[in-house]
Amino acid sequence: MQVAVCGIFGRVGTTVANAVAREDDLALVGGVNIIASDDGFTAATGQTIATETDLSTLLANTNTDVIIDFTRADAARVNIRIALEHGVHAVVGTTGMEFSEVEELGELAAANNLGLVVAPNFALTAVLMMHVSKLIGKHMDYCDIVEYHHERKIDAPSGTALQSAIDIREARGSDFISVPTEKETLVGTRGGVHGGINVHAVRMPGMVAHQQIVFGGLGQTLTIRQDSTSTESFVPGVLMAVRAVSGLKGLTYGLDALLGLT
Repeated sequence: MQVAVCGIFGRVGTTVANAVAREDDLALVGGVNIIASDDGFTAATGQTIATETDLSTLLANTNTDVIIDFTRADAARVNIRIALEHGVHAVVGTTGMEFSEVEELGELAAANNLGLVVAPNFALTAVLMMHVSKLIGKHMDYCDIVEYHHERKIDAPSGTALQSAIDIREARGSDFISVPTEKETLVGTRGGVHGGINVHAVRMPGMVAHQQIVFGGLGQTLTIRQDSTSTESFVPGVLMAVRAVSGLKGLTYGLDALLGLT
């Protein structure tokens, strides 16, 4: 299976490209980046591939089967559409797109008999955290989410934190209790709120991706924390999605179905 990586010189893109290059059943055939390199991209295996600033150009010069996209929302929405229009499957870890956009792209994938996997997080521990939290939330009255990412992350809250809040609230079937603060001395201190869940975002150098979900009930709390200490944490989930996407049709959102959690 021939794979191209969009955002190949980014933090996650480089890690994913190196992982693809190491797999016997996958071939890294190209990369896209907002700034390409005349020398191309040299993977950890020693293989050098061409890079382009435009996905259409890359697809015209390769026989790509699947693209992997870890870029920005504004770039990803263009890349996904280009891939699908060229008959290429897509695996996307870029966050910040509206879900309505993702659904529309899923319809385009289905119309072209292609697979589109979009996940707010490809770390398997994060997927399991989100899954278990939906079960716990049904029995708790209070919930706060705190997410931590590196200082260059563009969107806040993270896609994982936002999706966690949406899923937990939906699974509970009603809003959580969000205690009103009589006097908020510093505006925004209680974070953003979705369905009674207060969501807080931390941006700090040295961090990769971390999240804790704190549940509360009468006289008790339960905290679940997930830590991605390296971008390598996303590799197993991405490779699983790449191998599965050609057998899918339309949108698969999240890795739950691929892990048998639905």
